[in-house]
Order: sequence, then C-alpha cells, then structure tokens
Amino acid sequence: MAKQHPDRVTRSDVARLAGTSVAVVSYVINNGPRPVAEATRQRVLDAIKQTGYRPNGIARALASGSTKTYGLVVPNISNPFIASMAHALIQEALNEGLVILLGDAGDDRKRERELIHSLLNRQVDGLFYNSVDRHPYIDLIKTSGTPFVMLDRVDPELQVSMLRVDERAASRQVTGHLLSHGYQDVGIISGPSEMLNAQDRINGWRDAMEHYGLTVNPQWIFPASYTREGGYQATEKMLQGEKLPRALFTSNEAQAIGCIRALQQHNIRVPEQIALVCFNGTDQSAYHVPALTTVRQPIREMAKTAIEMLKAWNGEAMLREFSHQLEIGESCGCQSVRPESASK
Repeated sequence: MAKQHPDRVTRSDVARLAGTSVAVVSYVINNGPRPVAEATRQRVLDAIKQTGYRPNGIARALASGSTKTYGLVVPNISNPFIASMAHALIQEALNEGLVILLGDAGDDRKRERELIHSLLNRQVDGLFYNSVDRHPYIDLIKTSGTPFVMLDRVDPELQVSMLRVDERAASRQVTGHLLSHGYQDVGIISGPSEMLNAQDRINGWRDAMEHYGLTVNPQWIFPASYTREGGYQATEKMLQGEKLPRALFTSNEAQAIGCIRALQQHNIRVPEQIALVCFNGTDQSAYHVPALTTVRQPIREMAKTAIEMLKAWNGEAMLREFSHQLEIGESCGCQSVRPESASK
C-alpha cells in the first residue's frame, strides 16, 4: 500500500490495514487503557508506519488532560535579558520533556492580549508571562483556569505566582559601587516611569545617592524604553544639557550599549569622561568594550524554579525570591577584567 499524506490518514485507515478495530488502534497509540496482544500490537504499529499516520496531538491532550506544552509571553524578545530568560526556560523545559510556545508581543499590548488568547486556545498546561507594562492581563488568564507564573514583579495585591528579585536592593548595590569611585554628579537612564520595575530601579539609585550624601538632580533623570535605541536617545537628550553628569546608572544592558554608542559618536570616553553601570546584564556584558559593570539575575535558577512552580500548581499564589549578583567590569572605572572571570 502506498504511503499516504499523514493529514489524510485516519485511525480507521490504520485499523483496516491492521485487520482490527479502531478501538484497538487507540489502545496501542495511548498504551491503554486495555491490553493488546503483542502480535496485534505489532500489526497496528506496522500499519501506522506504512500509512504514515500521525496521532492528533490536541485530541490526545484533551483525552489525557495534559498537552506537555507551556506558553511563554514576553514583551520583546530582542531585549537581551528577556532572550536569555526565554532560552533558559526552553532548555529547562526540554530537560523535562516539555515544549514551550513562544509569543513575542513586540511591546504592543494588543498583540500581547492576542497571544494570550491564542495560547489558551491551544490548551497549554501553563503560562510564563512577562507583560509589556504594569497592566498585565491577569484576569483573562485566571478566568481560563490556566496555571501561570509572572516572570516580572507585579502588584502583590493581585495575589499571583511570581518570580522576584529585589530590584531596588540590586540597583542600590550597583549604584553604590559606582559611587565608591568618588563620582559626585550622577544621573540615571531609567525605564518608562509608569513601570513598576522602573520605579524600583530609580528608588535603588536614589537610596545609594542618599547613602553617599549626594543630591539628586532631577534634570539628570532620563526615562527611556528598555532598548538600545532608548539608551541612545536618552543620552542624546542628556548631551544637550548645560552640564553633564560624571557618571550614570543605566537601567538595563541594552540602554547601556545605546548610551555608550551615543557617547562615542560625541568623542566622550567611557569611563574616563563618563562612567556607567547597568542593571540586568547578560553573558554579553563581559565582552562589551568597555566590559560592563552590572548586576545579574540568576536566570537558570529562575527558569528551573518557574517550571517547578507550574508542575506543582495547586491554585495558590506562590512567590519565589532570588538574590542578584554584582559583576565588575571596566565601565565604572575599575581595571580591566577577563571575560573568563564572569560567572557561568
């Protein structure tokens, strides 16, 4: 019998070729619930191979109650930190025999909502969710009854499961390291002011400034998107001011890279003329020129924990907190470091 197109082959076709019933074919495919004689089982397997039949994954998932598939919704996969987290989640899922469907919202709330609907319609077993802004579509997910874990901080009153790093403390520490070099005039390229994590990072910067007895200059606070373009544009705006800060805290790695590019175009050297540090560095931070001084989140540990949280889901909100790590580069004014010294 000629091999047919898999989309057109049914269990009835397999049963007819194997000389058995459709029910027996189902027992073989699903490994139960009733036993099948080995000779019959082999005939069914041979018929499946011969016809090219492929079981309907969604139908099997509905029957078993599990798709072994998770959804991942992120604001923008071009963000290096988000890409690193997505990669870690996908690798950990594969280790568990699971599949992750990635949805990139492109910083668009409407697209984000459409992605959530699409993934829920695919009967995913759970969602990992990092929202475009501070207004995630939590009610939509809750209504579906689908387990989910927020990968970014949201309002605790929402009572949802989430991963959390104390971003205020991390920002305070990396800014404090910058200030330990003796810089007096220090500004910040922050995230969008309406975002909770941007507020945490601004407050951490303020805490460090206060600890060192330094005055915050409101004119040196530059809100920007968490992108290289955002960092670039914020720096261009800063360069139009009457006086430049001596040092900067940039709120993520992408902003830092954009900032350095803008400074280079104006022949301003980092760290000799303007020093900087950043939040949410990735493996790439140590390979930038100059190497970036940054705080990093334990991405692999967070990814593994997120999957464990969904697997252990019982309907109760779970909170898992993680420690950050300070990594010293050259951008702050410290001496040269080798990339091999960066944490694995």
